[in-house]
Amino acid sequence: MSAPSTQALAVGGLGRALLHIERGNLSVARLLLAEAVAGGVSTGSNASLFHGAPALEFVLGRAGHADQTVRAAVDRVVAARLAAARRRREAARLPTLAEFDLIRGLTGLGALLLAREGSPPLLLHEVLAHLVALACPAEADARVLPGWWSPDSPGHQEIAGGHANNGVAHGIAGPLALLSLAARRGVLVEGQVEAIDAFATWLEEFGAFYWTTLDQLLADEPQQAPPLRPSWCYGDLGIARTLQLAALALGDDARRQKAEDVAIAALTDPARLSRVTVASLCHGWAGLLTVTTAIAADSPIPGRFAEPIWQTRQRLAAGIPALPKPGFLEGRAGAVLALEGSNMTGWTRALLIH
Repeated sequence: MSAPSTQALAVGGLGRALLHIERGNLSVARLLLAEAVAGGVSTGSNASLFHGAPALEFVLGRAGHADQTVRAAVDRVVAARLAAARRRREAARLPTLAEFDLIRGLTGLGALLLAREGSPPLLLHEVLAHLVALACPAEADARVLPGWWSPDSPGHQEIAGGHANNGVAHGIAGPLALLSLAARRGVLVEGQVEAIDAFATWLEEFGAFYWTTLDQLLADEPQQAPPLRPSWCYGDLGIARTLQLAALALGDDARRQKAEDVAIAALTDPARLSRVTVASLCHGWAGLLTVTTAIAADSPIPGRFAEPIWQTRQRLAAGIPALPKPGFLEGRAGAVLALEGSNMTGWTRALLIH
């Protein structure tokens, strides 16, 4: 029997509980949490930051409640996922997106471990070490490829020869954000600084595309990206925040300035903004507002973001009533969290924005 959708941080009751916890309305949050765990809590292969026991721990953590039973279950999930990743590496196979990404994989689990109170657990160091290893080139079909090159299709279409996914939600921008945030908090493993630089350098070259295909990688001349939606999950804005975090971790002012310029270019381009058609966190105005606010807060010139923030806020407020879903990533709960702008609980850690 499939796990109940209420366990899903993205769309279910767990995600909706975040809004009520942020508002301090714990009585409503308790009801949603009770609903979420009524059918049991998943610790199987689908358990991730956005589903099952890890999602439950994240939400409980926002309320300041550290449940040791849930933590122990999460630790078992992380250990199993690391063991599977090691077996894949030893077999010299390319990774799937679900192995390392934020939504389903080790990046999301690492974000949860980093969000825990107290000293960073040993498992977090193991997760970071695995993500660092993705910076080592891989070989497939007699070609040298980036270590995160995946045979997966990022959508419903097949991509001959695989691809390198660039997004925050499913691509290498997620591991880069986690490694950078961990470094800024003094959590470092061998090779982490070098991996941050390698991933950032890749995204500076290819990050204007949602993903990079074999044809693009082998092209003699760099291709010009079409105007794409500048969302949190994919696109210029989420990647700009990730590159800013990398620059802050490395103490690289020139790279930080370049990342902020990328954000401003996306936020002032009518062709790209016209592709934002919903109010949600994942790929709509709520995500743009949350990311842009974070970029401005870490910029030495925050005033240059004031007008884009104001305009994005107006579009978000106007678009929330049209959202058909109630949940976190694509629904009203996440959009309202963004509009209200409070982050006392650290809910934005689920998006690797802070």
